[in-house]
This record gives sequence, structure tokens and C-alpha cells, in this order.
Amino acid sequence: MANDIGDLDPSRLQDALKGQLIGSRIDVLPRASSTNDEVLQRAREGSGEGLVIFADEQTAGRGQHGNKWESPAGKALLFSILVKPRLALSESAGLTQWAAQAVVTTIQQLFSIDARIKPPNDIFIRDRKVAGVLAEMRAQEKGPHIAVVGIGINVNQEPADFSGAIRDNATSLAIVHGKNIDRAGVAIAILRELERAYALAFSL
Repeated sequence: MANDIGDLDPSRLQDALKGQLIGSRIDVLPRASSTNDEVLQRAREGSGEGLVIFADEQTAGRGQHGNKWESPAGKALLFSILVKPRLALSESAGLTQWAAQAVVTTIQQLFSIDARIKPPNDIFIRDRKVAGVLAEMRAQEKGPHIAVVGIGINVNQEPADFSGAIRDNATSLAIVHGKNIDRAGVAIAILRELERAYALAFSL
């Protein structure tokens, strides 16, 4: 499977998401240490709710419990979202559930693939991990807390792209679907589902 995929063009993404809160501003970085860290920094600088930052490659992506998220350049979807839900810090698990379910729903709708959530924050197809979610909340003295939700999805990886440590436990949408996938199309579908589900879960 050659890596012949659509580019993550911010203009294309933004045009497809007009009128949404989530995706009201989109940036695509060629490389980032962590998209969660990038969004947190923008939040400190005053960026508003709905900001989404994609990275074509992450050099220090984080998973649950500080585990590293492997992400070869140009093959995964790696992005984080800034939201301000009216949640207590102790209720942050609800954000993980919201994002993970949106990923599962989108995979099922686009590819008719039976994906499932493996609590607390992983998405599996059959017995292999295809995606993960990392939600982080920061308390605010005034107004709703800041929350950053990072999502990593294996899209166009081939088996050889996974290190030996995870090769037997990881998969990608392309491996399961049998052909390369337009990352931008998947990103748009997931952000639309996140918007729909956010309105229901957090009274957008």
C-alpha cells in the first residue's frame, strides 16, 4: 500500500466544517512534539473553544499513563481539540468517552467496520488497537475549565510501520479496509460527529 493520500489541507477542512464550533479554527503542523501541548499553549495565549490542531508527525505523542504513541509521518491522524465543557475536573472521563465513541461511530459509518472501545481510552478493531484518546483538563478560576482532547488514529500504516513491540497488537484502517484512505475525509467525518455528540452530551 503506497502512501498516496489526500493532504490535510486546513482550507479544505475548514470549508467542510463551516458553522461548527469544533473546527471553527484549524491549524495543520508538519511536526509537533504533542498536539495536546500545542493546544494547551494556544489556550494559554487566548485561543477560543473549538480550535483543532493537527500534526502530520508527532515526536513525543502521549498515550494513557505516559505511554508513547508511535506515529510515522504522513500516515496517521493526530489532532487535539480545545473545548470548555461545563464539567468538574472529576468528570473528565466523560470527555474521553465522548471522543472515543465519536471515533467508533465514524469508523463504523465510513467503513462498515466493527470497532469498539476498550476502556478507558482505546479503540480496537477485532483484537488490535487502531486509535486512542487522551483528555486533559485544566482548572480555571473564572469560567468553565479548559479541556484538551487528543485523538490518534492509525489510518494508512502498513504492518512494517509498527515497531516490533506493538506490531502484533496494532492495526490501521488501511490494513483492515484493504486500501489507502483519504485522511482529510476521515478527519472531516470525525469532527462532524464530535460536534453532533458534543451538543448532545455537553449542551453546546
